[in-house]
Amino acid sequence: MRSRHSATDSARMARRRIVVRVANIALWTGVLFVPVLFGEQGRGDAPANPAPNPAPAPASPSGESAGPGARAGGRGPAGTIVRGPNGEMWGYSDSAFNEGSKWRIHDADRPQPSLVTPAGPLTTLPPSDAIVLFDGKDLSAWVTRGRGSATPTPPEWAVHDGYFESGPGGGISTKESFGDVQLHLEFATPATVDGSSQSRGNSGVIFMGRYEIQVLDSYDNRTYADGMAASIYGEWPPLVNAARKPGEWQSYDIIFEAPRFTGRPSPGYFTVLWNGVMVHNRQQLLGPTAAIMTPHRYVAHDSELPLYLQQHGNRVRYRNMWIRRL
Repeated sequence: MRSRHSATDSARMARRRIVVRVANIALWTGVLFVPVLFGEQGRGDAPANPAPNPAPAPASPSGESAGPGARAGGRGPAGTIVRGPNGEMWGYSDSAFNEGSKWRIHDADRPQPSLVTPAGPLTTLPPSDAIVLFDGKDLSAWVTRGRGSATPTPPEWAVHDGYFESGPGGGISTKESFGDVQLHLEFATPATVDGSSQSRGNSGVIFMGRYEIQVLDSYDNRTYADGMAASIYGEWPPLVNAARKPGEWQSYDIIFEAPRFTGRPSPGYFTVLWNGVMVHNRQQLLGPTAAIMTPHRYVAHDSELPLYLQQHGNRVRYRNMWIRRL
């Protein structure tokens, strides 16, 4: 009579022979087959070759998450939204990472810039070689280029009391095209606070129709750090928050170095002063700034293209705007 151990060994050897035969068949047919030997892995043991755990999302330097009161806000059209305690949008939890960045695009956990109180806006008159984009009188330097419309039309934005205000008809763009430039502009978000996060005083200055410096009411208004006022949208927050109160005039002085796609290709760069405070010091631009769920990557385009002002549903005022080619 065979012992219980010898019977078990015989059964185990038989199973091994079956596995070997199946593996040989798999090799001949080109099928990848990784066997798990029955009886070799006990109930409740870890798999012999467990799949690696997905890498966790990077934490903030302080080790904190989006902060007290943060809560999931549901799936938005561009990712899963993280909201604050009052439903305000703080960012996204599953958006893409730009190359070389430890933060997701519009990461709710990205640290907020520290506050700096500016002395006021820089009201700088245009130098002799500047192209005046708005002189307080009319929008003759601007057009509306509707989607699918081959013919530009005059802007419908209102002009009065030395400023113009974003309004109907969508965004507006300059008649002329530009590459490397120095731009000065002054803006004011609505004095009456309405909305929160990205719904409060939102507009944008978009170079070449692709690369945005955000305009937003960022006075006591939390949003994702790379989408606040003076951010290189979706890429870099400003070094500090130099916002003035809603309704007060503010200024941007921007040096834009356009990307090059011929000769010696090179990325673009932004230098930005916000109310006289340096907030970007020749910061490298990673690519067109609109995408959220895919990394920002360059696509070749013309060396000069129009400047664009965004209409985002808020009444943002602009004045004293001029530009210089560099």
